[in-house]
Amino acid sequence: MLVAAAVCPCPPLLVPPVASGAAPELDAARAACTDALGVLAAARPDLLVVVGPAGRSARGPYPAGTPGSFSGFGVDLHVRLGGGGPGPGGPDRELPPSLAVAAWLLDRTGWTDAPLEGLGVGEPLAAERCFEAGRDIGARADRVALLVMGDGSACRTLKAPGYLDERAAGFDAEVARALATADVAALRTLDAELAYELKASGRAPWQVLAGAAEEAGLGGALLYDDAPYGVGYLVAAWS
Repeated sequence: MLVAAAVCPCPPLLVPPVASGAAPELDAARAACTDALGVLAAARPDLLVVVGPAGRSARGPYPAGTPGSFSGFGVDLHVRLGGGGPGPGGPDRELPPSLAVAAWLLDRTGWTDAPLEGLGVGEPLAAERCFEAGRDIGARADRVALLVMGDGSACRTLKAPGYLDERAAGFDAEVARALATADVAALRTLDAELAYELKASGRAPWQVLAGAAEEAGLGGALLYDDAPYGVGYLVAAWS
């Protein structure tokens, strides 16, 4: 059963060596992520599942120890999910960027509170399949925690990656409200086509969360809500 969840954004810029001189701009987001991970630790889970967008197709699971790298972003920085040695996937199977950011966050906070694994979710994955994946995760152990990675719209400003779309602010506001109140029904009914048009990578992972939490009775708190680069970044904790 799901006992806690943390929702974090997944831009590689969250990792200071990648952001370089711009790193201080996301200090508040990093601090909020640390607080959200603290909620997971306080829940004393038996299992932590890390869920994040993985391009066009569903991939995973990624066992503890699976390596990730930020070399594609010009930084010689390597991580492993949960630390330790390589998992069965071996060095030829790397974490997608969203899970590499999660691995960095977990290492930064010194996660040792429960066994963990990662799951990559294809961004176009149909809502019902997301719910089913979430239900399966929730049934994995008596006390399951989720770390859910994903960004909101990428169309909040003229300089945003997706340029300005007037629908973006409203979309992000509805997601923020749903995360703040642990509104599972609202996450379930997110418009997948609109999310795709707004380049919101978090839609599928958030709907995995909705499936896992549908009967968990959790409460929510929104810890961060901003769009410093024209991309909606949200941090929330459910417990």
